[in-house]
Amino acid sequence: MLTHVVQGFADPSDQDDLRQDILLAIWRAVPAFRGQSQLSTFFYRVAHNAALSWRRTRFNYRQRVNRFEALSSPRHPDGAAVHEGRRESLALLYRHIRELPPLDRSLLLLHLDGVSYSDIAAIHGLTETNVGVRLNRAKKKLTESMKSLSHELR
Repeated sequence: MLTHVVQGFADPSDQDDLRQDILLAIWRAVPAFRGQSQLSTFFYRVAHNAALSWRRTRFNYRQRVNRFEALSSPRHPDGAAVHEGRRESLALLYRHIRELPPLDRSLLLLHLDGVSYSDIAAIHGLTETNVGVRLNRAKKKLTESMKSLSHELR
């Protein structure tokens, strides 16, 4: 559960920090659990909210660091950054997921984690139909984003 949330919200260098913040938020929130939903739904909600708060506080800092890293990364003669191997592809996918709006990002990460539409609907206060529609749209945005990158790399 925690892995997809962490990878979807944080760069690899920040994932341990975010994981600790989420676990602390869950620890603090457990006394507030009233049993009106499944415990896993409650944990997803707490983890998602903690990740959103964490991302807001670090967004400007990471933007500056990413700009610096982009300027200093190795490049091909045509100007495209070097991306090799499966790990880099997965990191690239998560980077594109992080660029999606928060709700789309959350829906995709929950879906990747194998959470059912009904549980996703409960976490976000949506209908199952709305979850399906929003998920399809988010997947389409992600696909378009990845396609545009592949055209740039050619």
